[in-house]
Amino acid sequence: MKTVVEMPMETASEEEVIYQNPLLFLKIWEICSDSPHHGLSEKCRWHYHKEVEFLAIIEGRLGIQTKHEYTVIGPGDLIVLGSSQLHRTAKLDPGRLRYIVFQVDLSQHFDQSTMPYLHCFSELTQPLWKLNYIFRDNADARQEAYALIMDIFAESQSRMRGYELAISASIKRLMLLLMRTDTEGVLGGVEDTELTRLRPALDYVDRHLSEKIAVEDMCGLLNLSYHYFIKYFKKVMGLSFVDYVNYKRVKKAERLLLTRDLSIVEVGFEVGIPNMAQFYKLFKRHNHCSPKEFKQRMRGEAGVGVSEAAPQA
Repeated sequence: MKTVVEMPMETASEEEVIYQNPLLFLKIWEICSDSPHHGLSEKCRWHYHKEVEFLAIIEGRLGIQTKHEYTVIGPGDLIVLGSSQLHRTAKLDPGRLRYIVFQVDLSQHFDQSTMPYLHCFSELTQPLWKLNYIFRDNADARQEAYALIMDIFAESQSRMRGYELAISASIKRLMLLLMRTDTEGVLGGVEDTELTRLRPALDYVDRHLSEKIAVEDMCGLLNLSYHYFIKYFKKVMGLSFVDYVNYKRVKKAERLLLTRDLSIVEVGFEVGIPNMAQFYKLFKRHNHCSPKEFKQRMRGEAGVGVSEAAPQA
């Protein structure tokens, strides 16, 4: 892996990532090129997407240019690009180039027990591309991360029963690996005392999801001013209080859809969103499908298609 000087940048485009499985919030595929041509081209234009991207090289060499640096990686190497990070890639040699592109919305892979760690990957203070020093300096971590990405790719191709569990577990192992090998503190962390201070508010949200929950109620509960509370909550949890409450409502709705014989309207009332238009909009924002589609997919009544198109890395 080699890093050289920053290079100039042209117009960039935002890329919409079409998830292979909308319930896993990811797309992973292999790019293989035998073309003798190499170097930056129109096909490798500047682009960005909200998903975090990992590139893992199987064969050949790939150049990755960002706003800050230009990096060359070869077989067995990988690189991470943060959410909405501008980048473009280039084939460097005339021979074969094979690599895996893994795009994932990491924020969707946190559940109630792991929410305190969302802050580490939210990129509020440090961009995730700074974690590439791990892959450059720690051979063991690089090999383990590479193997996890290959496992995710293999599971996505085989689609054997339970492949969703296998992929979800590998994603969590990948995040855990990055946290435990981040000796430079890029991911930071949340102090137990900070979580303890917020615990009354978090418990209140859990108990009152079916009701209206106001920021002012939390301020009174914790004896904090409005502006201090909203800043402090986002610092500790990695997302705003409103987004946190909406996240909890959607997660409860998912559980109700799969475990209770309730109508969509009844589920909306149970999670404190009686306005159906608002409920559908919020649910679709988190799951990229309607509540009905979610229920069908999770219960196996409708298959999840795999996108045939392979967008650029």
